[in-house]
Amino acid sequence: MTKVLSLLIVVMMAVHIIKPLGLPGLRRRKDFWKLALIALGAISLTVVFSHGT
Repeated sequence: MTKVLSLLIVVMMAVHIIKPLGLPGLRRRKDFWKLALIALGAISLTVVFSHGT
C-alpha cells in the first residue's frame, strides 16, 4: 500500500510542477513541497495502522 501511495504522490508532484493543481494552498508551482509533506504524513499513518497492532 505504501508503494502505491508513494507512486501516486510522486505523479501528483510531477503534474503539479507542469501545471498547478489549483487546490487551496497549491496554486503555485513552488508549492509542490506541500505534497511531499502530505505524502510523508499519509505514509506514516499507513505504516502505523498496518504495523501498530
